[in-house]
Amino acid sequence: MPNPYESYRQTRISTASQGQLILMLYDGAVKFLNLANEAIPKKEFMTANTNIIKSQNIITELMVSLNMEVGEIAKNLYSLYDYMNRRLIQANIKKDPKIINEVKGMLLELREVWDQAIKKTGGKY
Repeated sequence: MPNPYESYRQTRISTASQGQLILMLYDGAVKFLNLANEAIPKKEFMTANTNIIKSQNIITELMVSLNMEVGEIAKNLYSLYDYMNRRLIQANIKKDPKIINEVKGMLLELREVWDQAIKKTGGKY
């Protein structure tokens, strides 16, 4: 029997605008960092590792989806995403929630900027 939640999720993704997809990626990355942070104090290091890697994979997807021909802003975002991934490598090695929170804060700020941009363009992006 099909999972109704999975069907809804697939429909939501397939009908989302490019901007909405970017917001979903940010939300996913933050969700996985939260799960990693929950796992660390419980000494569930494999769970933390898995969730940090999932967040890194999302950040990598954000990196490769950048249109580098747009100019300086794309290059700056690429550098920021690269920095986040390097910090998450350190967080994963050290199992350090402070580093995870640092990256999470950057993701939340970028998500807010994207959300505002989408609202200003009437959701067309």
